[in-house]
Amino acid sequence: MILADSMAQGLIEVERKFIPGPGIEERLQELGGILEHRITFRDTYYDTPELSLMRSNHWLRQREGSGWELKYPGASGISGPHTEYKELTSESAVVAQLCEVLGAKGLGDGTMAAVLGPLGLQEVASFVTKRSSWKLVFPGVNEEEPVLKVDLDTADFGYAVGEVEALVQEEAEVPTALKKINSLSSMLVFRWTQHLCLYVVLRIEPGPHACQASALPLEPHPQPLDYFFNSVPAQERAPGKLIVYLQHFRPQDYRRLLEVNSSTED
Repeated sequence: MILADSMAQGLIEVERKFIPGPGIEERLQELGGILEHRITFRDTYYDTPELSLMRSNHWLRQREGSGWELKYPGASGISGPHTEYKELTSESAVVAQLCEVLGAKGLGDGTMAAVLGPLGLQEVASFVTKRSSWKLVFPGVNEEEPVLKVDLDTADFGYAVGEVEALVQEEAEVPTALKKINSLSSMLVFRWTQHLCLYVVLRIEPGPHACQASALPLEPHPQPLDYFFNSVPAQERAPGKLIVYLQHFRPQDYRRLLEVNSSTED
């Protein structure tokens, strides 16, 4: 694992998304879940008019009260049905990566406010999410084993998604984390996605983990967005809220992302 900043703490966040059903909070309580907090926040996503970032699998977000985050593909030697992303929350690291992917020179030392215009970045989506966060510790487990966290999100456009995550410090700990997540999935009565997302979290200051929420039920589409969900069966996907937002409120942009997927597969 290579950190973008020598001061940053590198963590591996293993997570699995699911569509929550009725009574999910009661079920979590039955399993010993402890409600940590309920929060409301606004996420605003930025890209160029041509969607240069999203089309290259880069996702730029500003969270109200938390700052900027850029997520983009990483690579590891861990095999399995997961995707690895690097998550940058240091503003200087975000600016440097944006300049690299967009081919801009001479802006690497600027702030986000200073580079938005020169990089041609503009708002493409903004919505509010209500979240309840839960912690689960199973009886008899080693204190050093990763604690499972469950986030239940509902976006202001009506779509809900859940996520279970475990944070580990080394790649060798990932299989144990996956086993714990799968164990919890078998205890919940709801259908989970088979798509596991593995994130390398790079941040200097500790803070809330990155979240992904979604809203509105997806309507059938003749061409599934496999670019984002790989080969997961369509009926078991739990897409993030940004993808759902684009599909329902910016369908032209959504189709442009689909076209990128099609050209990649040809």
